[in-house]
Amino acid sequence: MDISVYRPGELSAADRAAWTAMQSKAHLHGAEELANPFLSPEFALAVGRCRRGVRIAVVREDGEPAAFFPFQRTATGVGRAVGLGVSDCQGLVHRPGFTWDARELLRACGLAVWEYDHLVAGQEPFEAGASGTFPSPVMDVDRGYDVYLGELRARSPKFTRTTLAKERRLGRDAGPVRYVHDERDPAVLRTLMAWKSAQYRRTGRSDRFAHTWITALVTRLFHTRSDPFAGILSVLYADGRPVAAHFGLRTERVLACWFPAYDPAYAKFSPGLVLHLRMAEAAAADGIAYLDLGRGQKEYKDSLKTREHNVSEGWVTRRHPVAVGHRARRAPVRALRNAVQSRPELFEPADRILKRMGKIRSRR
Repeated sequence: MDISVYRPGELSAADRAAWTAMQSKAHLHGAEELANPFLSPEFALAVGRCRRGVRIAVVREDGEPAAFFPFQRTATGVGRAVGLGVSDCQGLVHRPGFTWDARELLRACGLAVWEYDHLVAGQEPFEAGASGTFPSPVMDVDRGYDVYLGELRARSPKFTRTTLAKERRLGRDAGPVRYVHDERDPAVLRTLMAWKSAQYRRTGRSDRFAHTWITALVTRLFHTRSDPFAGILSVLYADGRPVAAHFGLRTERVLACWFPAYDPAYAKFSPGLVLHLRMAEAAAADGIAYLDLGRGQKEYKDSLKTREHNVSEGWVTRRHPVAVGHRARRAPVRALRNAVQSRPELFEPADRILKRMGKIRSRR
């Protein structure tokens, strides 16, 4: 393989165009997941503006780009997926039929190990190091919103009826309901991040927006516009006030759901669910094939999904002491977390404890 490694700012316009073209045609070759916005050049470049160590490996065959591999690395050769911890889709974007040797790629990138937690399906050279595979729910809207809603009614009639009734009730009790699919007001984005931070604290989870780089990344992506990539802020208003919002990323055919939140004062109206149905309707009208709800078992995802695709977590390693040490530190933590999340008898009491701690923290 002819492999060159670049800093984000060194990537040529021609290479970026080739990368985007691979994503736009991926669904034609049975690899629709490669079109995910988290695998786009725009996401990698945005992370590169907010975090050190971002690099992009370009693999060429006969002088033409055949694959793009974005990653982050430390001075000791520990590699991670770009945006690990906030990225919901990771891997190597490649043209049809391309195969690679994972260890050769790591060697060329100066990596002893490459860690991932949302590896896209179909990446066999990386999947060999997977320690677990998990469902990522999807809302298919490629046949139009009416078809999606009809299937939802048939599959979950009570859920659909109740959610639509709550939207009508929201309009009656709180004021006229309005939906904006692509809100450009930065103040509303700040409102969403404040809601999300409060939700993290309330439920005892780590507040992602307490990390400056994540706030900076989301803000930068909100202002990022290219063909076909964009950061999309979707907002549900009642009587002119935002009651629910979501920030995600889109490419030509995929809307990746990322940060949803709502005003707890309107919780009885389930504004988050209403928002997701409105998002599906607008996405279908905009030519989106599906909404990717992201890895993680949530009741609302189970209610809204039409199917699932799989993502994996794990690492690829070379024979190197840095790789051995990194895996020894990370493996027990991951194994414990996954064991708790996959077993209700462990997850439910742990979740209750986190929420109790969150309430205490929120009162301070």
